[in-house]
Amino acid sequence: MQIYDVVIPEEMDGLRLDACIARLVAGRSRTYLQEMISRGFVTVNEESELSKKAPVSAGDEIHIELPDPVELDVVAEDIPLDIVYEDRHLLVVNKPQGMVVHPAPGNTCGTLVNALMFHCRDLSSINGVVRPGIVHRIDKDTSGLLMVAKDDKAHQGLAEQLKAHTILRRYHALVHGSLREDQGRIEGAIGRNPANRLQMAVVERGGKEAGTHYRVLERLAGYTYVELSLETGRTHQIRVHMAWKGHPLAGDPVYGVKKEKIRHDGQLLHAKTLGFRHPWTGEALLFDSPLPAYFETYLGKVRALGR
Repeated sequence: MQIYDVVIPEEMDGLRLDACIARLVAGRSRTYLQEMISRGFVTVNEESELSKKAPVSAGDEIHIELPDPVELDVVAEDIPLDIVYEDRHLLVVNKPQGMVVHPAPGNTCGTLVNALMFHCRDLSSINGVVRPGIVHRIDKDTSGLLMVAKDDKAHQGLAEQLKAHTILRRYHALVHGSLREDQGRIEGAIGRNPANRLQMAVVERGGKEAGTHYRVLERLAGYTYVELSLETGRTHQIRVHMAWKGHPLAGDPVYGVKKEKIRHDGQLLHAKTLGFRHPWTGEALLFDSPLPAYFETYLGKVRALGR
């Protein structure tokens, strides 16, 4: 790991944080450094929840920790894909629970990207060689619908819709406890958990605004089956918001309860509905996926508790 400790000189006063770091650190791309800022590897005056656009001031103390780079050789793998829609510009995939979206150190095979590289001749290059075609992600243990771009125009168009919050994303989840209201909205800024950098949390300072809508589908013994829709797409947003409100997702190994009545590896969360405009044609597209077997099985066991 490379570590830098710098006091900002007068000539850098007012620079954007990412531009400042790019001057201080040689041989790393601006995109990489922006990711390090978002992941909490950069602190300014011991504050880690930072905006890449925030200006620095002369005298600020900057601490930077850069993990040693790891070269990944991403290979195509003949892994079956559940493709819901495909044309020459994009596809929509129904990802199973347990599949990682893209390779990372220590997990270089068996991912959605490995499967896509076998299936598709071309994928957009905007996110580089490790994440070709990947416009957005869902967690390893979240199942459901994902958009994948085959060319850069499609990628840019979908990314713009994500940024403008015009993409419809509805999830089904099973949460602990009984929600007081049949529907509502949760609002709470999400950032890196100051007590545990591997987790996200609702934070008072430095987080990014996040909004989640919920609607009760079924009330069960000790649980509630809910539909959730996202205004924003923060890391672990649904899992963090529901845990913050005292209703963590069943099976969630990070934000859930320690002892489950019914054991399951991974949170009960399924990206069920996805709607957007085709970036080339402007056509409105809407897709829905059935609940996967693991979810239906767990629901059946929970329903049996109330008999």
